[in-house]
Amino acid sequence: MAQTLIRTETDARGVARLTLTRRDKHNALSAEMMTELQAAAAALARARDVRVVVLAAEGRSFCAGGDLRWMQAQRDMDTATRRIESARIAQVLGALAALPQPLIGRIHGNAFGGGVGLAAVCDVAIGAAGAKMGLTETRLGLIPANIGPYVVARMGAARAREVFMSSRIFDAEEAVRLNLLARVVAPEALDDAIEAEVAPYLSCAPGAVADAKRLLGDIAGRVSEADVAHAVDALAARWETEEAAEGVSAFFDKRSPRWAG
Repeated sequence: MAQTLIRTETDARGVARLTLTRRDKHNALSAEMMTELQAAAAALARARDVRVVVLAAEGRSFCAGGDLRWMQAQRDMDTATRRIESARIAQVLGALAALPQPLIGRIHGNAFGGGVGLAAVCDVAIGAAGAKMGLTETRLGLIPANIGPYVVARMGAARAREVFMSSRIFDAEEAVRLNLLARVVAPEALDDAIEAEVAPYLSCAPGAVADAKRLLGDIAGRVSEADVAHAVDALAARWETEEAAEGVSAFFDKRSPRWAG
């Protein structure tokens, strides 16, 4: 399948850059984009010449979350079909989380919803000062379900409680405190910071790095298939509510939902 919404490049050192290129839509995750991301992750996992993966994006935003047109189309699906379709984000995050190589996130701009999920599955994510983040689903009458297991695994339950339900927007500095970002640097220093994160791996044995990452997952615990399935079911149920219909409709009508103060 031709990649049109992402780009994958690998340099002579074995550093792969996986870039979201849907800049005109703030890299919102459409069905096509998620299909490409999952396929790219699978290919990178098999690539023996790839030692480190950098997850990046073009344009003003890192990732605006799930594409709202894609989400709107789910309203007209039956429950079973909607469950399959909405699970795409969880599948993409699972594929990225399972990469044997270290995954370094270059969070240069705003990340909302699914964009926070992408940052959460990185082994290390570095943000640019000025970037905003947020789990904004409840504003639409939805819940951060499919990304939830990965976000909570990254943040921990206590930190997640601060932002998981409120749709509150927070800055990159707070994202460090919330454990979503490792650190924040000036935008002009971001590439140097990413390079400094990548460089140590190039002096390590690639197989040992992969085994160490696998062992870390064994010790710390991975997101389970049961957790992911539960989250997918929770979102499918939420789609059946009047609030979900109202929230998504209000967004496209460019008006406030009934519950907004």
